[in-house]
Amino acid sequence: FRHLLPKLIFKAWRACVCQQQGKWNKYSIAESHAEKQVLLSSWQRWALYAAVQRRQRGRQRAALAFRERSCLRIPWAVWRRQHQQSCTGRKMNVLALQHWAQSLQTRAWLQWRELYLHSQKDKQREMRAVTHHRHWQLKRCMEAWLGYLNLQRAKQLQNELAQEHHCSRVARQCFSGWQLSWECRRRLYAQREGMEQRAARTASWRAFARWKLCGVLCVEEARQCELAENHYRRHLLLLQKCWSCWKSRL
Repeated sequence: FRHLLPKLIFKAWRACVCQQQGKWNKYSIAESHAEKQVLLSSWQRWALYAAVQRRQRGRQRAALAFRERSCLRIPWAVWRRQHQQSCTGRKMNVLALQHWAQSLQTRAWLQWRELYLHSQKDKQREMRAVTHHRHWQLKRCMEAWLGYLNLQRAKQLQNELAQEHHCSRVARQCFSGWQLSWECRRRLYAQREGMEQRAARTASWRAFARWKLCGVLCVEEARQCELAENHYRRHLLLLQKCWSCWKSRL
């Protein structure tokens, strides 16, 4: 579980980085497209303006030729003034339309960029919140596991001390009873069975030592097996709870 969790976190982080990179690429493509559109619009307006200027220059040349051919200077001046006024009005209208179109495109671009940045900030906040929640859950599980481990160690130490005290008390009781019986027998049969008593005492000591060692080993082995089985079951139960919690959060 410890190896799997960082691996999953790294995969999620890598997917997030790829997604952010793709979004920035899209953002760059959108900026390039907007610049190309603005350049194309400017080029079209300039071409239209050049065509209008060519037509106007053609009209002016025709007007000059007409003025040279005629002697009506006053009508020519009136017509020229009206023509200049109309050209000025057309230029002002064209410039006004261009300015309005540019301002409209700029406003739309700023609005789209503001919405895009706002959505990116919201997604970053969500990702930080999810990461913080996962770290908090992991920290809480580790603290619970450490507390459980310390409690189990304390219980194990108490059980060992109680078992040692019980074994020593039983051994003292058995030794006291055996010693009392041995004293009685030694007093009754001291004169007749001295050598036999010594041999029986030696055999009794050996049998008692073997019995004591065998009993201690059996009790220790049973206790170790029971503790190992309980620890394994609790460990499996903890892993199952952590896995279920992590799976539901995921």
